Amino acid sequence: MKTLKTLVAVAVGALALSLNGAPGAEFGVSQASAQETVRKEVGAPLTEASKLYKAGKHKEALAKLKDAEAVANRTPAENFAIEGLRFSAAMGVSDADSMARSFDVLKAKLGAPQQLQYMEAIAGTYLRANNAAKALEWANKYFAAGGNSPAVKQMQQQAQFKSGDMTAVLKDTLAEVQAEDKAGRAPSQDKLNILLYAAQKKGDAATESYAVERLLNHYPRKELWAQVLGGLQGKKGFAPRFALDVYRLQLATGNLRGADDYMEMAQLAAQAGYPDEGKKVVEQGLAANILGQGAEGARHKRLLDLMVKKSNEAKADAANAEKAANDSKTGDELVKLGLSRVFAGDKAGGLKLVEAGIAKDNFSRADDAKFYQGLALYTAGETAKAQAAWRGVKGSDGSGELARLWQVQARSAKK
Repeated sequence: MKTLKTLVAVAVGALALSLNGAPGAEFGVSQASAQETVRKEVGAPLTEASKLYKAGKHKEALAKLKDAEAVANRTPAENFAIEGLRFSAAMGVSDADSMARSFDVLKAKLGAPQQLQYMEAIAGTYLRANNAAKALEWANKYFAAGGNSPAVKQMQQQAQFKSGDMTAVLKDTLAEVQAEDKAGRAPSQDKLNILLYAAQKKGDAATESYAVERLLNHYPRKELWAQVLGGLQGKKGFAPRFALDVYRLQLATGNLRGADDYMEMAQLAAQAGYPDEGKKVVEQGLAANILGQGAEGARHKRLLDLMVKKSNEAKADAANAEKAANDSKTGDELVKLGLSRVFAGDKAGGLKLVEAGIAKDNFSRADDAKFYQGLALYTAGETAKAQAAWRGVKGSDGSGELARLWQVQARSAKK
């Protein structure tokens, strides 16, 4: 019987084109395999199917393969040729199930590197078809077989994400982000967003903060700051005494929302013993035409007059306030008074008082004192020293998180 010499590589070569690869041996088809003969009754429909495939008629190519399959007593070489082309055409119509069945036949004659390419194609096709479970199964097979492609790792994570396996997403993505950090590289924004989402779904507050800080550090956006700061005071364990500090970060990141925010921040500052800070907040609101407008405009200007009055009163009582702070057993009052002086423009004098308070090493809340030391240093323009102070704040009541966010803001402000 006359035979038609059909290269097994024809089918696999078509696959190579669809994978942006080179045909033939690159996919592990040995020259010996490629030269195995295929009978004419199998080779003729196979050749027609190959032409249809190359013309982009993948569905028609699959239908034509049935003629080759109808031939009885097919040899292993004939089956290999059929399944090679079926794999390619099935990928063209996103039929990952058929690709997987074809791969079971093909893998016996494929080298390990080529098997990995086929598994990558199957995983990707399942993922594009939104079959997350199967995509994850094949991505896992790929890595179990020794694969290390970043593209397949991304497929694996997307499949985990789509399937709702947040535990795996959290573990794998966190490991990747930490590795990027260690190498001094910025993780991608998408990767950080996935880590943040997974952490939120799992209720992992520590990882959520880690992801947020890196997003703000590498991809700072006013809208992201608004989202983060807007949720701070609703967090479990976040102390109400830090309300003014949230406003401070909102002001620094351009996220005070309107006249009410400016008014509230100014009044909180004055009540806390920082009238000069309150005065500056009102002045900024007036300069931005957020305050001083409409029916409430006169009220806003009266608030500025009040801030000026309180500032003058503080200056008149400066000596008494300093003596009382020095006489206090704790360093809290000195730190507070020093920060107030920095807000008033006396940076050197204010920092001297802050350092004297820190030197007492006796506080109602040590983390608060360290946090406000950092704020005084930063406001005075001593950013590096402020960062060092904030790194020492470990409180779980809001002080630690505020310190970390100020570190991020300080870095962003320098860029």
